[in-house]
Amino acid sequence: MNTAYDHGPNTPVEDVDMMGAGRDAVTVGDLDADALLTDGTARDSGDPDQGELELADRHALRRVAGLSTELTDITEVEYRSLRLERVVLIGVWTSGTQTDADNSLVELKQLAETAGAMVLEGLTQRRHKPDPATYVGRGKAGELRDIVESTGADTVICDGELTPGQLRRLEEVAKAKVIDRTALILDIFAQHARSREGKAQVELAQLTYLLPRLRGWGESLSRQAGGRAGGGNGGVGLRGPGETKIETDRRRINTKMAKLRRQLAQMTTVRDVKRDKRRTRQVPAVAIAGYTNAGKSSLLNRLTGAGVLVEDALFATLDPTVRQARTPDGRAFTLGDTVGFVRHLPHQLVEAFRSTLDEVTDSDLILHVVDASHADPGQQLASVREVFAEIGAQDVPELVVFNKTDAADPVVLRQLRTKEPEAIEVSARTGAGVAELIAAISGALPQLDREVRVVLPYERGDLVSRVHEEGRILGEEHTGDGTVIHAWVPELLAGKLNEFAAPVG
Repeated sequence: MNTAYDHGPNTPVEDVDMMGAGRDAVTVGDLDADALLTDGTARDSGDPDQGELELADRHALRRVAGLSTELTDITEVEYRSLRLERVVLIGVWTSGTQTDADNSLVELKQLAETAGAMVLEGLTQRRHKPDPATYVGRGKAGELRDIVESTGADTVICDGELTPGQLRRLEEVAKAKVIDRTALILDIFAQHARSREGKAQVELAQLTYLLPRLRGWGESLSRQAGGRAGGGNGGVGLRGPGETKIETDRRRINTKMAKLRRQLAQMTTVRDVKRDKRRTRQVPAVAIAGYTNAGKSSLLNRLTGAGVLVEDALFATLDPTVRQARTPDGRAFTLGDTVGFVRHLPHQLVEAFRSTLDEVTDSDLILHVVDASHADPGQQLASVREVFAEIGAQDVPELVVFNKTDAADPVVLRQLRTKEPEAIEVSARTGAGVAELIAAISGALPQLDREVRVVLPYERGDLVSRVHEEGRILGEEHTGDGTVIHAWVPELLAGKLNEFAAPVG
């Protein structure tokens, strides 16, 4: 089957999945305690927020059509940054329906356009399993070469992860550079990482992917550094072939990976300290997770006015954002925006982003956001839950949120309600259903343990602040003896308040 795709520029819209404002996650002590508006509307100061500034900065650099500095030697692809310009997509359909295969290729098209490519054509082949030599069959590989020549494409993107042998042989047949889905996603992550931790995570994932795919061509990559007969290097019995260029590259990559792991371990310690501080103060944590482009960051903006970057592209931002919010009855909790998931998420990324994904694993509640307007939202649900299982978050309480309901097919919505009857339907763009979502979050948070009635002296404003931050106020009055508070609070805070218990009667 041949499928041609028209390429159009990505147009920014509000209701899309973004991952933060390109800055490190912050603790609740650094946040605006009144960030969440109980009527579900976002704060509007009239000034451009951080996300708008980052979006303008990203769009300030555009590709000029017709200009290219592509290398003539396609075998140098592993030793330079990817430059995706005019691409042809190809996929092998091994299971499911033709619709599933088409949806997968459409998603690959979106990924390619996010990376800055112009998609010229797409092909799929029905096989029991990918060809071990060229991924697609020999005939389809020849057809692919003809399409590359006729369209003037410089890159072929395969909808799957290729072995080093498949990559090399398919390049030889197609006469163009070939990358797979994993390399494409890694390239997008490399473009969009903003924080120091995000850049280190992406670089580690890229090197992990590159290491088994190193190969050498020509004299420049097969230099020998040893002695020769009659020479003076090393002496009798000590002269050898020396270290080849590929061995040198492999050693340098391993050294770099070890350095990145040490750096990430230090950054993970800082993140853990922030998380432990929130835990100590008994502030519940809610993680917003879901498929990429499902509208997670738009929902965060709607709930908290966070102002994180929003763009109509996959994986536009990778750095997590944590903001404080409040339930309608005044109880504080944190909302964390996490990296978006995708089907067949590269294992290298899951490992590299382990510390970031721990925000999901260690949360008290997961808001699982699903794009109700997507062609196959059921597949999104299944793919994200597979990642939950991989990172050990399958036992965390989950609240499914169907987003973009204003653009969804009513028939699809009815089907989704049947599959997930407890789900909440919202539109981050219009604000519909946000009040119901806030009420559902309030009901799903861990219950407070102790009811207290205390008289806190005015010099203990720190305890008054903690009761407001961590508890649920039932009544408050200012008297001559101090602040009289009736509230539900966590067990740990209740112990600190015992000495200030109000007299009965």
